[in-house]
Amino acid sequence: MVRLALKGAPVRVAKHFFIFASLVPACLGQETARMDQVVRSYVPGGKFMGSVLVARGGEVLFDRSYGSADLEWNIPDSPQTKFRLGSLTKQFTAACVLLLEEQGKLKTSDPVSKLMPDAPAAWREVTIYNLLTHTSGIPNFTSFPEYRKLEPFPMTPEQIVATFRDKPLDFAPGTKMSYSNSGYILLGYLIEKAAGEPYGEFLQKNILTPLGMKDTGLDSNAMILARRAEGYVNKGGQMDHAGYINMTIPYSAGAMYSTTHDLLRWEEALYGRKLLQPESLKKMTTPFLDHYGFGIFVEEKDGRKVYSHGGGIEGFNTYLAYYPASRLAVVVLSNVNGTAPQDIGVKLAAVAHGEKVVLASERRDVTVPGAALDTYVGTYELAPNVEVYIRRAGDGLTTQLSGQPSFPLFAESETRFFLKVVDAQIDFVKSPAGKVTSLILHQNGRDMPAPRKGGATPEHTAVELSPEALAQYPGSYSMGQGMTIEVTLGNGQLAAQLTGQPSFPIYAEAPDKFFYRVVDAQLTFERNAAGAVTGLVLHQGGQRIEGKRQ
Repeated sequence: MVRLALKGAPVRVAKHFFIFASLVPACLGQETARMDQVVRSYVPGGKFMGSVLVARGGEVLFDRSYGSADLEWNIPDSPQTKFRLGSLTKQFTAACVLLLEEQGKLKTSDPVSKLMPDAPAAWREVTIYNLLTHTSGIPNFTSFPEYRKLEPFPMTPEQIVATFRDKPLDFAPGTKMSYSNSGYILLGYLIEKAAGEPYGEFLQKNILTPLGMKDTGLDSNAMILARRAEGYVNKGGQMDHAGYINMTIPYSAGAMYSTTHDLLRWEEALYGRKLLQPESLKKMTTPFLDHYGFGIFVEEKDGRKVYSHGGGIEGFNTYLAYYPASRLAVVVLSNVNGTAPQDIGVKLAAVAHGEKVVLASERRDVTVPGAALDTYVGTYELAPNVEVYIRRAGDGLTTQLSGQPSFPLFAESETRFFLKVVDAQIDFVKSPAGKVTSLILHQNGRDMPAPRKGGATPEHTAVELSPEALAQYPGSYSMGQGMTIEVTLGNGQLAAQLTGQPSFPIYAEAPDKFFYRVVDAQLTFERNAAGAVTGLVLHQGGQRIEGKRQ
């Protein structure tokens, strides 16, 4: 899955509607046709399968499905298809917390220890507010090396909390925002403490049933669920079943399922003040750090406020957005993993707001003089420890994000370039004197500036080593915490495989120094005094991880 990033005209006033009433059906037809073109541009090659809904003021503007809910039985996706939501669950969990606050059973300002007396000492200053806004410092358990070993097995909330409760905090509570599934797992656990009943039961009785969300719930692997979508992964155009995850694991951070129409009910009820009191909704939609409120991002795009969130879980990616000024709701649910849902959602919102949307297939590249291209070569800082490298390659440019492969850039104008492997564009920014000072990466509806910080790092160049030299490296290298790198040799090519990942070729740039081409990572082999290979070091993303030969 390619990822390059970490994630118009106003609505016509009423008098225009009456003056041009005879033109409205044609305009709506054009809008719907363009929305269909947007979605269909992601269907070839299996980038998207799923259901899409766009509504304004509760009135459905676009409601279509694409591809299959079950490829083996050739059952099409439909508006009634139920998709796993992943992290869209978090806004429901946040609403549960606010409802409990309205009932007087907790306060968002309460320390975690008030509901959890046995909380570790490190959590003394962690509040429920910190959990809701991802500012607790509690490390994200889904990033632990051992996490993949937990996924297939059922766990209670207490057992999940136990996987991270004794870990040190990543930072002091309230000082930073770092997305943490652990925080929302802990919120589910605290909801049960405050409510005196299981999280799923509280969710059903206080949100789903009152709102008439009959096609939404907390998923389980054993449950017979009518019209459930199968989840898939796209491997080079070949669809495979997604890996198994026991749905007790994502719990209150990502275990819900729903349909497009039920999620429209949710958006209209939540932001229409039919669920929460005004004060509670204001808390939920007020961002703290990095544009995050309670279970949603709160951002400005082209002068419009938008509440949005994406979700991802094995075989499913989702996107949900609401524009309060225009009461525009966008729901995109996909049963194939990939970045398409958010891309689609942002573009559909732009079409609904009367903006011009250019699809990747509609972009045309032009020729830019080599002297101009040379001025763009350099390293640009997108975020701490995340850099964009711009390099010359023949008559063009390439771009590479830290830890990812390098891709060609195509010029749309002298200062704007685009990628073809993913829907993303780069604008180069110049000072009044004509010096390139930064770039702006446009992707998923976001404009992400990156100041220039120096020259580009050089590409790695492969050299040839003798068969005898290559034969020294194969073996198993322990990286700690149950992780190993297996180095193998076949047909004169070395390959390395990290536990739980595919095997990838590695290439020598010098004796004992190798690099990957699929990702920005390098391996350095170490020897003892006798010259035997005894270990290796993995260099990636600014980290240095040592491995001992077994």
